Amino acid sequence: MTASATVTARPTLAHDSSAAPLPAAWVSPAGPLIPRGVLISAAAAGLCGVWAAAVWTATHLQADPRLHSVALFVHLVSLVVGFGGVLTVDWLALQWLMGRRSLPEVLRTADGVHLPVWLGLAGLVASGVLLHPDPASPLTQVKLVLVLVVALNGLHAWTLQPRLSALCAAPGAAAPRLLLLRAVSTVLVSQLGWWGATVIGFLNTRR
Repeated sequence: MTASATVTARPTLAHDSSAAPLPAAWVSPAGPLIPRGVLISAAAAGLCGVWAAAVWTATHLQADPRLHSVALFVHLVSLVVGFGGVLTVDWLALQWLMGRRSLPEVLRTADGVHLPVWLGLAGLVASGVLLHPDPASPLTQVKLVLVLVVALNGLHAWTLQPRLSALCAAPGAAAPRLLLLRAVSTVLVSQLGWWGATVIGFLNTRR
């Protein structure tokens, strides 16, 4: 990604629903080494599998008070790391949609915080297993679903990056309407999921 393409104006619309290209590492002269649909489906299935395993483990594992305290600390640290990165990227993405930031700037930031966000989410899931969640509680059930939604939405955001990078390489190119709608929905779902899970977690500590 280069910084020479600066998209500072409010994104213009173009009617184009073609899929984002695969990263070059997965493409050979004969075609994609891994079909895009298969790769995304496998990643989504993996996320769902990890989520299901964490939920099952949380209902069968009882941590002692000391381990519970350590898990709570890790949970809070993971929230700061993961949610902090998400807030940064989503805020810059919103500013790009309003024409106040350049797209290359948003993508550079997203690349920089990609690892911390996923590490934070993984830390939240792993430590949450040890915090004695009550699977019979409606609030806890909602939180568990939100965690899965956040993970799948992160995968969806990842699928947008190649297409957004292509816009950076084509100065003056109009942003497809579908791409803009997907970007907006990704930001909204991200914020709803992270804030919802955080608020529910806070409410559960007061019960």
